[in-house]
Amino acid sequence: MKKSIFPFLLLTLFFACKNDQLVPDTILLNGNVYTVDEANPTAQAIAIKDGLILQVGTNEAIEQLKGEKTEVIDLNGQFVMPGFIEGHGHFSGMGYSLIDLNFLKSKNWDEIVQAVGEAAKKAKPGEWIVGRGWHQEKWDEKLEQHVQGYPYHDHLSEVSPNNPVVLRHASGHALMANKAAMDAAGISKETPDPSGGHIVRGPSGEAIGVFEERAMSAIAKVHQEYLATLSPSAQLERWQKGIELAQQECLKHGITSFQDAGSHFDEIERYKKMAEEGKLLLRLWAMVRHSSDELTGHLSGYPIINVGNRHFTCRAIKTELDGALGSYGAWMLAPYNDKPGFVGQNTTTIEEVKAIAKLAFNKKMQLCVHTIGDRANRELLNIMEEITKSGGKPLNDLRWRSEHAQHIDPADIPRFAQLGVIAAMQGVHCTSDAPFVVKRLGEERARTGAYPWQSLLKAGAIVINGTDVPVEDVSPIESFYASVTRKRHQSSQTGLELYPEQKMTRAQAIKSYTAACAYAAFEEEWKGTLTPGKVADIVVLSNDLLKCTDEEILGTNVVITMVGGKVMYKLE
Repeated sequence: MKKSIFPFLLLTLFFACKNDQLVPDTILLNGNVYTVDEANPTAQAIAIKDGLILQVGTNEAIEQLKGEKTEVIDLNGQFVMPGFIEGHGHFSGMGYSLIDLNFLKSKNWDEIVQAVGEAAKKAKPGEWIVGRGWHQEKWDEKLEQHVQGYPYHDHLSEVSPNNPVVLRHASGHALMANKAAMDAAGISKETPDPSGGHIVRGPSGEAIGVFEERAMSAIAKVHQEYLATLSPSAQLERWQKGIELAQQECLKHGITSFQDAGSHFDEIERYKKMAEEGKLLLRLWAMVRHSSDELTGHLSGYPIINVGNRHFTCRAIKTELDGALGSYGAWMLAPYNDKPGFVGQNTTTIEEVKAIAKLAFNKKMQLCVHTIGDRANRELLNIMEEITKSGGKPLNDLRWRSEHAQHIDPADIPRFAQLGVIAAMQGVHCTSDAPFVVKRLGEERARTGAYPWQSLLKAGAIVINGTDVPVEDVSPIESFYASVTRKRHQSSQTGLELYPEQKMTRAQAIKSYTAACAYAAFEEEWKGTLTPGKVADIVVLSNDLLKCTDEEILGTNVVITMVGGKVMYKLE
């Protein structure tokens, strides 16, 4: 009798343990679920356990898994999809932009001067005033005095005589400085343009206050010297405050992962420590950025992968070949339409980019290169092809990336797919730049090669999405709208549409913000779709992004953001 009961008890215990493993911590019911998983694209409910997706299916099937302690969230028919992955942004830069003066929505130069004047009234003498986000092509009032649309520093200097001022262009590839900042940097008529940069000058050769590309370093150097006078604890506290603000801003926008486009070694170590201590609230994937000399001999321990329960990874190296279109820094095959004879800036030499590419190849890290102009993109494709051929490994296996890939000669579009180069693009850049793209490039170049998303996708290339924050607002909804309409959302420019034949379908745009981004980071096996076994990084939205009208997209609210099955943001 005892012999017959013992196997029965073991069997009972086995099934009890098995069933316990299948009891979810949380279930989401009554949802309009879009999984981005081609094998099972739609569902009603999701079961979550230990931060992972346990099962996706009908309400009835998921409800059967419910246990006594299972939390049930009724979604009331709202749209559910994988959490947004910001495919290219600047995490600490975003944080600082939430602390400093922010001019992304400033309508004209007078507004900016006024804001600086107010800040100067509150500042101590000698204290630097910092801001970012201005763009001369987007102002609603013309300047009386300007050089190629750039303002003179005079009014800025009048309102801030005792405080150096540095205001970064929205693109990050130019800055405006006042007289106090230029005096601190020793800028005069005789100061030469550096290689890869340009000091914008008036008719008599005087600096008007605008510095493009590598010329920014003169002002940046004296600003860094000022920051060095602050205590290390004050500098760290400011950084930490910015990171906390950046995390909350991302979660509020439904962003569960963020691909950081360039951090120095010290920041990488800080992020790693935060992940180890459980202080990263979303998943951060980073590119380390230094010169080849600084990288050589200092990459021991790299790549850094999945620290802190998959909350931090650094497996890529960042560099650049050119600047931005708005500040005439994009490196073009032919001269600018509105700046005859000028083809932009090659900001980092091809030899240096090759040296960094070799380091990336040898360390089995991804190479991510800022390339905006068609010349820059061609040179990058050539470099990548040369490096990988000599290394004997196809690019498809390396997943190297062109960061921005904004303007591509039609002959080079098929090469992205052929070489396996990922186009890390930002939908909102297209419509943000729309007012001046044709002016810079001319009709034919703009039509055939500007932000050619659909051409790249049809060629078989991987296209990912993002915002390049703080260059643009971090909102995935605004970038999604731009991706599927090619229209500007700003009220002053409504109706402006840039070559709609290149817009993405709704499904393509969602994939570019989820599964494609995961692939571009070697993370597709565990995130990017709502598939059993993957992390429960989920966003709940007030509108169905697949079916709502174009006009309704911009009114979409983030209702819930979940990271690893935990609710990290909820709309009140």
